[in-house]
Amino acid sequence: MPSWKITIHAPKPVVAAALDAQDQSVDWDYNVVVSGHEIAEDRPEDWVFEAWYSGKPSKAEKADIAALFSGKTPAMALEKLPDQDWLTLSQQGVDPIRAGPFYVRTPDHPAPTEELLDLVIPASQAFGTGQHETTAGCLAMLANIRVSGVNARNIADIGTGTGLLAFGALALWPRALCTASDIDPVCEGVVLENAVTNTVPMGGDAGELLMLTSDGMDDPQLQARGPFDLLIANILAAPLIELAAHFAMSVQPGGHLVLAGLLETQEAAVRSAYRSAGFRMAGRIVNGDWSILWLRRRRIV
Repeated sequence: MPSWKITIHAPKPVVAAALDAQDQSVDWDYNVVVSGHEIAEDRPEDWVFEAWYSGKPSKAEKADIAALFSGKTPAMALEKLPDQDWLTLSQQGVDPIRAGPFYVRTPDHPAPTEELLDLVIPASQAFGTGQHETTAGCLAMLANIRVSGVNARNIADIGTGTGLLAFGALALWPRALCTASDIDPVCEGVVLENAVTNTVPMGGDAGELLMLTSDGMDDPQLQARGPFDLLIANILAAPLIELAAHFAMSVQPGGHLVLAGLLETQEAAVRSAYRSAGFRMAGRIVNGDWSILWLRRRRIV
């Protein structure tokens, strides 16, 4: 786990621009995890940028961080961290969230007293406990799609992380075929464990979840399971743009696509790529600084 951290304090627009620059970088070392967030609720314009490393950052790595800030060398604080799982610790004790009909909680919180779709996601080494605006926004968007009358029979969750969005989709469409994939092989074990916790059956039949490790849509089994009538991708803006043509081939005409992981400032570029790929807007949610898009593939005439 990461043992060193770089911290930079800056105004919200500066940190947002740095995160955008990192997202657009074609040669970024994704072993270096970065994030940005506000310092406190009563100081919404004061943000902190953080980068985690498995070893002490070199001069070149510090220069890479500085380059994200338009070459203006920021004041960096370098800190050696204790040998602990900081991602797990940061997620322990987080409050449950409501997202549409969903109630997402960690195991240390009791089940809801209301009639809600209860999802339990423990802290783990994969993104997606529901606390992030994009994940919660995706759950709310899936509920909107269900309420609109869509009957999804073949679903894919690309970049699934913990499996949360796939679990949510199966809760809404319990007889659907459902496939989840992630580029990180560690997610396969995480999803299997979380499926047990949430009594989600694993397998390749209707009402079951099939978990694959895949870079985008490259896996032959993932391709064979398509085309999908609902595809979910909560990743990042740059890979979403890169995958536009692949998703167009993987979503059936008239089918639905939920995209997330993009800042509102990145939305125009993502929408442009998918408009060119044959999709049209069907719905949109903005949650914090993040956009969640519901697109439909145009029918072939």
